[in-house]
Amino acid sequence: MVHRLLAGYLAKKKVGKDKFLEYEKLARISSEQEKRASDAERASIKYKQVEYMSKRLGESFDGIISGVSEWGIYVEEVETKCEGLVRVRDMADDFYIFNEKKLELVGQKKKKTYRLGDRVKMKVKGVDLERKTIDYSLV
Repeated sequence: MVHRLLAGYLAKKKVGKDKFLEYEKLARISSEQEKRASDAERASIKYKQVEYMSKRLGESFDGIISGVSEWGIYVEEVETKCEGLVRVRDMADDFYIFNEKKLELVGQKKKKTYRLGDRVKMKVKGVDLERKTIDYSLV
């Protein structure tokens, strides 16, 4: 489609309104299909990651914090890039408070801080293949 438009432009051919609208519609359809394909690819990768970790319940891994929220920290396993969640309620060593401005969790008593990019050691606590989620706990 782009090649036809470019060839027409280089040949100094004008595109009529009907053709323009047709190209616009085709471009929109193409973009939607590309997005669906990309979403399907991401979902299949996530499924395989969860499936992989389902065979490693209880095993420990090195990870990097890839996200911080009020409900926990998202950790990406270093080698496989399998991302999972360490829930605040499972972080029993302290009571952690989410600092939204700094995007960090800070322990109220010990002042231990978890930020984006921090390295942590975690183990696979659980997986849900249907929801495509991995739960980790800190070691």
